[in-house]
Amino acid sequence: MRKLHYQLSLVVFTLLLTLISCKKKDTPGTANPETSLNTIEVAFDSTQIKTFFGKYPKLQPYQVEVEKLYRKHQFHYIWFDKDGLNEFAGLLYNKVNSMNLEGIETAIPYKEKLDNIYDNPDDNQKASIETELLSSSLYFFYADKVYDGIDIQKTKDLGWFLPRKRQSYVNYLDSLLINPTLIHKEEKGVLKQYFLLKDVLQEYRKIEKKGGWKAIALDPNIKSYKPGDSAAAIAQIRTRLFITDDISRDSKSAVYDTELATGILKFKKRSGNTLNKTILPEHVKYMNVPVAERIKTIMVNMERCRWISNDITKSKELIVVNIPAYELTFFRDGEPELHSKVVVGKAMHKTVIFSAPMKYIVFRPYWNVPTSILKKEILPAIEKNPNYLEEHNMEWKDNNVRQRPGPENSLGLVKFLFPNSNAIYLHDTPSKSLFGKEDRAFSHGCIRVAKPKELAAVIMKDDKKWNPAKIETAMNGGEEFWYTLKNKIPVYIGYFTAWVDEEGVIHFYEDVYKRDESLATLLFDK
Repeated sequence: MRKLHYQLSLVVFTLLLTLISCKKKDTPGTANPETSLNTIEVAFDSTQIKTFFGKYPKLQPYQVEVEKLYRKHQFHYIWFDKDGLNEFAGLLYNKVNSMNLEGIETAIPYKEKLDNIYDNPDDNQKASIETELLSSSLYFFYADKVYDGIDIQKTKDLGWFLPRKRQSYVNYLDSLLINPTLIHKEEKGVLKQYFLLKDVLQEYRKIEKKGGWKAIALDPNIKSYKPGDSAAAIAQIRTRLFITDDISRDSKSAVYDTELATGILKFKKRSGNTLNKTILPEHVKYMNVPVAERIKTIMVNMERCRWISNDITKSKELIVVNIPAYELTFFRDGEPELHSKVVVGKAMHKTVIFSAPMKYIVFRPYWNVPTSILKKEILPAIEKNPNYLEEHNMEWKDNNVRQRPGPENSLGLVKFLFPNSNAIYLHDTPSKSLFGKEDRAFSHGCIRVAKPKELAAVIMKDDKKWNPAKIETAMNGGEEFWYTLKNKIPVYIGYFTAWVDEEGVIHFYEDVYKRDESLATLLFDK
């Protein structure tokens, strides 16, 4: 009986010990294995947040987000576990100190304080409200610079009216705390092009460290170089193209040979020039742009990528126009299906950077002359020549002038409408010769397409009632005809002076509207 009593006492003692042990696991200040985030379950006084930002005023832009973060977590510490600062805190600190890799040049607020904390982890094993709030502010600082970019109003001031991505970095932090390695992957919501530019940025910085490239000295009496020509400048051009991988080796030859011609064609393709083997002074001027300027251009366009959500690439169909490239691309299921040259607005009639859904295709369209063109061009022409309207196949309609359908119509034989307040659309043109020029900023703002028939065909591809022959007929005979798209297609008109193609080749384009410098001033003005 005593033996049984002893055994019962032992069981009770063991159960009590187990219960005590379980309670200890849930004691504040230690990690709870049932908690999804590896943090300590300790709450702090919410009023300390206001006190903190009073002490660190440079971080005040992030106060609202920090308060939202801690309300969500019931004001518990999230950057500390039982061993001190958690893994993600260290990873974030390293990412912030490497923001130059992200194409960002900016001063890190309170860097000395942060360095002292993260350089001495043994001194920061105990949860500290100051370190906690510094870490949260550091996270939102990083998200602001790397994910979001400059303020939305500033981008509008720069003439950028494409929709900005909207994302909660409060919620995203939970994912990073659970799996810190996610920060090394393509960050959520950033356009893939951003990472392609990021890779090229590192390549160009390596070129810069090696001394970049020397300016090519041209003989002012030479107007062009063609295959077979010989000159000291040709050897310099060869070296220049070797540095940027347009040719695989530098033979040092001063003769314009087949090997150099291949490199020139590759160079011209990525610089948006007419594909021929003639080297003109303007091509050499392009080559002479210093590598430091190219690096700045890459960084400026990485910033533009921050403003666009990669959700646009999820559209089944998508039309993208890049103004500086003078190019339109039609994407289906994320793959380019059609490329076409375009003509965009001249400097005084800039094509607007915006997006809207395409709804209609109009065959053999009338051109309703805009009021501004009517007043500035048509009415003065009528005063000089009373037969002007008839000679240009125009007529009065409801106190306005319109041009009748036909091959000489200013809109050509088809237009593509995505209704918008900017009165911009895509259209054909009778002035086909403009597509042969390298600089194609000639319009009043609308976008002329070199391949309008092909664009109509690719858009209407899944409509069994239409085929290329019927499209040809609609364009070349009959009256104006409106076709309503079954599915609206997003049209994005963007502005990128640096772009990496599907093969990983960087393309630099002329800053036709001189927008890069204004953006660079905002980015690099410390």
